[in-house]
Amino acid sequence: MNAFLLNGVFRFRAVLLLLAIAVSLPLCVAAQETSQEPAPQPARTPRQIAELKADIMMARKLYSDAIEAYEELLKKEPKNAELLNKIGVGYSNLTKLDKAKKYYERAIKADPKYASALNNLGTVHFYQKKFRRAIKIYQRAIVLRPDSATFHGNAGHAWFADKKYPEAIAAWSRAIELDPQVFEHRGSGGTILQTSSVEQRAVFYFYMAKTYASLNNAERCAHFLKRAIDEGYKNAAAIEKDPAFASVINDPLVKEALQTPPPTTASKPTS
Repeated sequence: MNAFLLNGVFRFRAVLLLLAIAVSLPLCVAAQETSQEPAPQPARTPRQIAELKADIMMARKLYSDAIEAYEELLKKEPKNAELLNKIGVGYSNLTKLDKAKKYYERAIKADPKYASALNNLGTVHFYQKKFRRAIKIYQRAIVLRPDSATFHGNAGHAWFADKKYPEAIAAWSRAIELDPQVFEHRGSGGTILQTSSVEQRAVFYFYMAKTYASLNNAERCAHFLKRAIDEGYKNAAAIEKDPAFASVINDPLVKEALQTPPPTTASKPTS
């Protein structure tokens, strides 16, 4: 499982120094010139250093080592929701979903308003193909953090997997409104869409194109239309008459995408 289907959702201090994972980092602002020396930073405690080391292990994908380090800290803080969530993420990355689920549930029990843990629990249900359960949990996370593009995007993926396409488009649209780059991050963090067939990927890309068309984003619409056709989407000819694409259909990029030749049929390997 990719570490991406989970987050955006929990943020390591060390990771924030190394990667931008499923979230948008705040823009840096130039420091004002001053003659005063900056105040010295307080020294980290042994406890903070231990957690930071575990965070670095996680960032380096040493998931088992990171889990072991977090567990040591958890012995003294058994109800620390952040530690419980981090251990859950470690197990998710090891594809040990049942263990991950237990830790996310413990994190939520320790802090019922911990939106990231709820989101991560939703991803477990998503990967276990319990899509309606995942949707309900994502919605709980969204209530707590309605400004999270990742949560809305994840909910859209679950709606799509459950074949509730209008709901998927609405969720994806909201995610894009909150963070136009939300789906560009998804190669390195957050929730990745599970696809079981080429046909499913083709339909997914078509609905992503439709989402961007509804937002008048011709460039991204064209990008996903091309991917849909490349994956074998068979109703490309009907797109020109689809009202959902009316605002972008005359854009040169969209017209070019619609001219994408369908893939050639490859022979299936024999066993």
